[in-house]
Amino acid sequence: MSPLCESYVRPDQLDQPEAFYPLHVQICDQCFLVQLPEHVSPDHIYSEYAYFSSYSDSWVAHTRRYSEAMIDRFGLDSDSMVMEIASNDGYLLQHFVERGIPCLGIEPAGNVAKVALERGIPTTIQFFGNEVARNLTGESGQPDLLVGNNVLAHVPDLNDFVAGMKTLLKPGGVITMEFPHLLRLIDENQFDTIYHEHYSYLSLYAVEQVFGRHGLELFDVEEIPTHGGSLRIYGKHSDDGQHPISESLLELRARERAFGVDTLEAYAGFKDRVTETKHKLLEFLIDTKRKGKRIAGYGAPGKGNTLLNYCGIRTDFLDYTVDRSHYKQGLFTPGARIPILAPEKILETRPDYVLILPWNLADEISRQMAVIADWGGRFVVPIPEVRVLSADLN
Repeated sequence: MSPLCESYVRPDQLDQPEAFYPLHVQICDQCFLVQLPEHVSPDHIYSEYAYFSSYSDSWVAHTRRYSEAMIDRFGLDSDSMVMEIASNDGYLLQHFVERGIPCLGIEPAGNVAKVALERGIPTTIQFFGNEVARNLTGESGQPDLLVGNNVLAHVPDLNDFVAGMKTLLKPGGVITMEFPHLLRLIDENQFDTIYHEHYSYLSLYAVEQVFGRHGLELFDVEEIPTHGGSLRIYGKHSDDGQHPISESLLELRARERAFGVDTLEAYAGFKDRVTETKHKLLEFLIDTKRKGKRIAGYGAPGKGNTLLNYCGIRTDFLDYTVDRSHYKQGLFTPGARIPILAPEKILETRPDYVLILPWNLADEISRQMAVIADWGGRFVVPIPEVRVLSADLN
């Protein structure tokens, strides 16, 4: 049972109850989509959202490299149109705007979209689906490049969403989407990426099936390091004769088949590995606290809240956590009720250990907080298993 991972608690709510929902992953034995039931509607989760992409320097740099690569590969210019679904605060589209390429962001969270609009990035505040796609086609035209980074997993109705992309995409246009790869989640025990805001956990196998059902075809894939190991897929209309199937797509298809992605047996044993990871982390925390050491957290990401609640980590283990997002500072983590403070708090209190909750950003965070070496502080990375590292992550 777990609360919604982005539903941070205000100080005036500390004496009030929170809603907890089953966090129980299910697998379809027909299409092998790994998924969570829709316990909470997307309207409830995303109308006001606590995640702002621009607070991660490495993520913004990643999207700059992406935009430059897409402009070069597909010859995008001032006559092109780029649209992004779940465009957040404009972290990605800003790079296309800088190059004079017309853009439109489609973002359901009004508080986040407001930031993009203030930065001069055209944004419409809507939940994307087939009906919205039909309306946008008439109002704004069709994109040469349709982007969706880390949104496909957040969609409860994949069929409606993919049908909308088919409707919206210009003939001859290209779709790119990025999402955490299910095989990496399993291989590296990334169980904390499972939370209610992520309805689906995606393999190439499952994504190819749903795209094909709606007249879209994948023609290329890249394996990228973001979020602990993601896929960037490239799609087109099925009747588009451009863009032949790449060797990397054929190779990954074969690798997933060898893993057994289309068999239930391949997923057996994951639960036991998750339980063992929990036990090891708690053993470290208990031993450290008994020695009188102080532990602080870094970050308040969604995945961190799954980790904290599943492992039962509260202020008896973590004094506090810090986050660069001003939106989260002064709030408390859902369920665990750990205070979220500004990063400067670490300099004031000098903890012995800093538990990095967004472990996928460990390199970036270690550079930002290298100062903990001055008092002998060390970083702790919990996934795929507990590692205690010096300030330079060695």
